[in-house]
Amino acid sequence: MFDGLKDKLSGFRKDVEENAEVEEPAEQNDPEAAESAAAEPSEADQAPANEAGGAESPADAADSGDGTDDADDDTEPSTFQRAKAFATGRIIIEEEDLEEPLWDLEMALLESDVEMSVAERILDTVREKMLGESRKQVETTGELVESALHDALLDVIAVGQFDFEERIAEADKPVTIVFTGVNGVGKTTSIAKLSEWLADRGYSSVMANGDTYRAGANEQIREHADRLDREIISHDQGGDPAAVIYDGVEYAEANDIDVVLGDTAGRLHTSDDLMAQLEKIDRVVDPDMTLFVDEAVAGQDAVNRAKEFNDAAEIDGAILTKADADSSGGAAISVAYVTGKPILFLGTGQGYDDLTLFEPEELVESLLGED
Repeated sequence: MFDGLKDKLSGFRKDVEENAEVEEPAEQNDPEAAESAAAEPSEADQAPANEAGGAESPADAADSGDGTDDADDDTEPSTFQRAKAFATGRIIIEEEDLEEPLWDLEMALLESDVEMSVAERILDTVREKMLGESRKQVETTGELVESALHDALLDVIAVGQFDFEERIAEADKPVTIVFTGVNGVGKTTSIAKLSEWLADRGYSSVMANGDTYRAGANEQIREHADRLDREIISHDQGGDPAAVIYDGVEYAEANDIDVVLGDTAGRLHTSDDLMAQLEKIDRVVDPDMTLFVDEAVAGQDAVNRAKEFNDAAEIDGAILTKADADSSGGAAISVAYVTGKPILFLGTGQGYDDLTLFEPEELVESLLGED
């Protein structure tokens, strides 16, 4: 899963490592200069001396022409700083070490269908965390890169994250969850998978088929319900979706069912009639959660649709199907940051057990090869 993106992140790490193995500062070849740099007292060491006897401050030393003229430049280490770092066993990461690898990383992220604003956020975070950073010579630059990438990726992936099972456990029963998205992305199958996921954790559920628009929708969801031995609430084709899901809630209350899983017709955010149905469901049923479902393999299209649906009818989270077939990972990286709402589950296969709770930290570790 997401192997293509994993390879590209590994390539960035290698590029920075190669660029950081650069020429040593000129002072390194001059033992006296290096020794002088290493012996240079810190500001903390000089402070008491300055107070006691007016010893020359670091700023005064810079003005006296000892080679520290560039020390005030916060963004670019001076020759003196580099020499001092080397003499004390450290190497500084500079802008020139990052420029080309960051450009390559940006192209790699965009090629992986990572949304532009998300890619820019990742690059800014990596640059901020690495520029001017120093490492011990016995450490690897790769460790610094990996740490920066870890924080940058987690920053965009974990937006809005909450504990789904904890929310189910703490909510008043029945919990009503409505599923929405475009046609053919796996909403109904995801409902069946989530019903099984809930059953594995001791929660009962009922399915309510609010897709009264599509021919064959009742038969499709009933097939899943029969296989899983779940109750299904449905009306005839052309019925009121809000009434179907409301009946599902009534059934759950009467039969002590924990969760109502409400299907809806596939729709585009531009379909006024179908979007009006969602608004009515919100008014009549007041669901606890509305989950957007799309395919991970849809990449940028899935990201755009998630944003459009969230803008038109606010969602609470997302499920990405077919994640096991997605090598790019662009949707998984981007959806949460773009919508401000978390990815909650990944569909990872054809079986009812193939629904994985989305764990941002685990995904980042997998992408960076930390597991």
